[in-house]
Amino acid sequence: MRAVIQRVSRASVTIDENVKSFINKGLLVLLGIEGADGQEDIQWLSNKITQLRVFNDDNNVMNRSVKDIDGEILVISQFTLYAKTKKGNRPSYIRAAKPEISVPRYKAFVEQLSKDLGKEVQTGEFGAHMDVELVNDGPVTILIDTKNKE
Repeated sequence: MRAVIQRVSRASVTIDENVKSFINKGLLVLLGIEGADGQEDIQWLSNKITQLRVFNDDNNVMNRSVKDIDGEILVISQFTLYAKTKKGNRPSYIRAAKPEISVPRYKAFVEQLSKDLGKEVQTGEFGAHMDVELVNDGPVTILIDTKNKE
């Protein structure tokens, strides 16, 4: 699994001109899933995201997690995180999991993240064309790949 995690003041996802989800202070997570991803990846990434200390403490040091600040999380599926761009100018998405694999894993990830956060996580709609808006706070943007845990 690959995730682009952005600390946000607010973020939303709109589908067909209707706001599906909105969060205030918290994390926007763009999530890519490949065929080899399993339950271990889901649990590891969820724990990493909820414990990631990217919010400022009283000394203005990034020392608090999204849980510590009672923040919110918005997860958007993003198969393009597995774009292969080595050859030519048209990206290949062959490493991204097919919907029959990625949809259940995406749902399992959202469930695990909600459990680890202690409250409901907001989402986009898998496979839909979405307009994602955010105010990146900092900016703070972190890339995590479960295949590079070390």
